Amino acid sequence: MQILIELFPFVALIYSIIIHEYAHGWMADQLGDPTAKHSGRLTLNPIPHIDLMGSIFLPLLLIISNSGFIIGWAKPVPFNPYNLKDQKYGPLKIALAGPAANLVIALFFGMLLRFFPMISSSLNLPVANLTIFIQLIAFIVQLNLLLMIFNLLPIPPLDGSKVLLTFLPDRYKEAFYRFERFGIIILFVSIFFLFDYIIIPILNFLFRLIVG
Repeated sequence: MQILIELFPFVALIYSIIIHEYAHGWMADQLGDPTAKHSGRLTLNPIPHIDLMGSIFLPLLLIISNSGFIIGWAKPVPFNPYNLKDQKYGPLKIALAGPAANLVIALFFGMLLRFFPMISSSLNLPVANLTIFIQLIAFIVQLNLLLMIFNLLPIPPLDGSKVLLTFLPDRYKEAFYRFERFGIIILFVSIFFLFDYIIIPILNFLFRLIVG
């Protein structure tokens, strides 16, 4: 039982990022691009989505080192923008689909957590045995809020950069594409400075708003 509880953050992360990527592929398919489907990525089976570094090594390292937070990524779902029915806002909708999926997960489990005391009392469930369950549900909410906020940062290769690119004037797009080459370096530097002062406060605010 204890080993299952210890592995729960890892399993929750894997499925949260897979649902995130699936949502990208699903939205692209709805907009007329079957690339994700033909690539075998329009599935909730974790195997096609797994990225060894982002899905396995980094999350396990963060868990083993008791870092206090967990983050990771899956292989990006491919799409062909030229197949999209909506050429102007199609990439924007695809970019937002992933964070939106994480928000839906957070809202679902957040509402479960919000009304859990009422449900448990009406069913006369022993509170002592439910403490761990409540903690695990709270973790799912926090994890998915973190994934949503993190992916909306306007830094390549995150989804937020695709959102920014949609509304960026044409005269700035060339500079933005040059900026993309250094995206990973800028991303890790930004995480170091933004995590405690921007990401976590937003996460805590949204968590309280949803859970109460």
